[in-house]
Amino acid sequence: MKLVELRELALNSEIAELALISLEGGTYVLEAKVGGRQRPVKDDQGRVLHLRSVEHARDLLKEMPTVPFYLVHAEVHDQMCGMPPAASEPLRVAISLNSAW
Repeated sequence: MKLVELRELALNSEIAELALISLEGGTYVLEAKVGGRQRPVKDDQGRVLHLRSVEHARDLLKEMPTVPFYLVHAEVHDQMCGMPPAASEPLRVAISLNSAW
């Protein structure tokens, strides 16, 4: 879904939560949970939107209604060491859509 659709769904209270997923290399992708499914947010060309920081995400989302927003980190040692997936869940930290600055 593109940002325009994300805003429309949020205005209609159809977004259960947003997840800002930290990727290796210091970039992030944004996913919205809609109807029990995680859907990536895409740019105007239909490619997955890559963000530079939490503040970059907040800037893009500043006109959105408030929805639960999480910063998600995968298990670092699994990524770095090539360990097999464990039963543990990724680290999910609730954060605000509003900037702290």
